Amino acid sequence: MNRWVAGEGPGTRQPRGALSAPSRSWLVLCCVHGVASMLLWWARDSAVEALTWRASDWPHHAWTLWTSAWVHLNTPHLISNQLALGALVAFGWVVRPGLRCTLAWLLAWPLTQASLLLWPHIGYAVGLSGLLHAGTMVLAVQLVLDRMPVRGGRGWGGLLAMGVLTKIVLESGWSRPVVWDASNDMSVVQAAHLTGVFWGALLGLAAAWLPARRRLRPPTA
Repeated sequence: MNRWVAGEGPGTRQPRGALSAPSRSWLVLCCVHGVASMLLWWARDSAVEALTWRASDWPHHAWTLWTSAWVHLNTPHLISNQLALGALVAFGWVVRPGLRCTLAWLLAWPLTQASLLLWPHIGYAVGLSGLLHAGTMVLAVQLVLDRMPVRGGRGWGGLLAMGVLTKIVLESGWSRPVVWDASNDMSVVQAAHLTGVFWGALLGLAAAWLPARRRLRPPTA
């Protein structure tokens, strides 16, 4: 049964469990990804090379665990990821994730990239798609566990998680980590989608069980 807080409007629900206060940090991080991706698109080739993660030498260029997500191979690659990022921004605007969600997504960022070392034949990987899968799963888990004050949040979170997991199963990234996308004339590292979903789900669960501060209402006369 949903529990309503007296004195609040009918559209705001107090979820069960720890509740994280809405924060602009999620939208700020989305903007950082979008702007950085556009800036790198117009950057010199030498700068792009320096920011690209490569399995062979990443320990000497640790920053590429983060920056490689902003590198894109061609125009369709950039546009598709920017559109997906825009959808994540719109969804974040509606559900208003808290700071704990942003922190979970931040932690998933380098872990999604580093986990690609599990597939030795992946030489390099660029683009936002793995990170976007991670962010989507963070939000889905938070909604399913009723950690955000969204009407019908569990249902929406369940549908979102089911859609992402169905995509992952169809891609079979564990056995087909890299496939050729003839329509966009590029290789797609499907393993990054898999690692993004894994870390997004795991860290989303961890964030859901962190203790949260509840805002106390002042006493009324």
